Amino acid sequence: MTNGSTPTVLPAGELHGSLGDPLMEVMNFLNEITSRYPEAISFGPGRPYEGLFEVERIGEYLAAYQRHLVEDLGRTPDEVRTLLFQYGRTNGQIHELVARALRNDEGIEAAPESLVVTVGCQEGMFLVLRALFADPSDVLLVPSPCYVGITGAARLLDLSVAHVPEGPQGTDPEVLRRTVAELRAAGKRPRAFYVVPDFANPTGTCMPVEARRRLLELAEEEDLILLEDNPYGFFTRTGTGLPTLKALDERRRVVYLGSFAKTCFPGARVGYVVADQEVEAADGRRTLLADELSKLKGMVTVNTPALSQAVIGGMLLTHDFRLREANKPAADFYQENLAVLLESLERLLPRERREAAGIGWNVPDGGFFLTLTLPVPADNALLEESAREHGVIWTPMNYFYPDSEGGRCQLRLSLSYLTPQQVAEGARRLVGLLERSCL
Repeated sequence: MTNGSTPTVLPAGELHGSLGDPLMEVMNFLNEITSRYPEAISFGPGRPYEGLFEVERIGEYLAAYQRHLVEDLGRTPDEVRTLLFQYGRTNGQIHELVARALRNDEGIEAAPESLVVTVGCQEGMFLVLRALFADPSDVLLVPSPCYVGITGAARLLDLSVAHVPEGPQGTDPEVLRRTVAELRAAGKRPRAFYVVPDFANPTGTCMPVEARRRLLELAEEEDLILLEDNPYGFFTRTGTGLPTLKALDERRRVVYLGSFAKTCFPGARVGYVVADQEVEAADGRRTLLADELSKLKGMVTVNTPALSQAVIGGMLLTHDFRLREANKPAADFYQENLAVLLESLERLLPRERREAAGIGWNVPDGGFFLTLTLPVPADNALLEESAREHGVIWTPMNYFYPDSEGGRCQLRLSLSYLTPQQVAEGARRLVGLLERSCL
């Protein structure tokens, strides 16, 4: 700055209201705690375990995709160079490969043209919400508690959100039906319901098959679109998993949100949307919802990075389009962590003692998360004490509730980012906190 000039100051009140929303501070606070107590064992991140990543194979996957372009698709060297280095097809280059993997892994029959390859699942959420919600009366329904990514995207888009209380087995379709009726009575239009049927974040709950079928019936009866997010479905005790909503979907009520963050690696930032619903224009012409999402994507990220798609495409080719089988070592690792965590808690806090103190937890069959209930508030103050005095970090569950009041006496434990030894030691440290605060 020169001549005594002062820098421009932007009044916070003139920026978008979401920037002042406590929801936007959730991850910042956790990151701050982690940076201040780097020696603490953290049950906070819902990230894959980094020891499972094989850096040396990235080149192998890229080479496999290049061979596919030449040998299977007949591309010339110049065409390969363009596909890898240039802006690409807005909907994505690996849509046909993803469709084959979905058929093998999930039994989802998705035409390649119904897929949009996105920059992570988060972009997919944003595109779908922007496309579906057009009227001020439209309401997005989400479980309560809920993953902050979807509620954060809705906040950025100024969408109305209604919360549906979750039970021990996920969303009860009849509770959802009552919520829909209440919204309609208030002059609102329930437009879509976001749901993670398999090992939901943050609770770890899993929806039974019969409830999934009832949810699909309800969607048809109530004219709802279901936004199914499935990041954790591969990481189950049985290895096979339950059928996804999309695999059961006969009326195209489900928009399927997928990602390779947990099944391949998050740094690639590759996700996808299966949007096979038809859209009818005023003149009667019909297109796929995927094509409409592509219009929006062209104005948001232009296209998903070609090199990231190439590496993921190479992984799909190398593993014969069967990522569930390729992820068995990871699934076994997370299952071991879950077993260690549950065994440690059970041993350190026997049933009679914990029930007398009002402490409890759920027992998921898979996924990354477990919910612990306390007789005292599991708030930021307790988290600070936990990190400082006991060397263990976790996530307050009230972060995942609409008013930050629900789940006040609950915390989320994520078991994915640690070794079994760290899980056991972290459980010991956590019980040390509970000894001081609750017992």
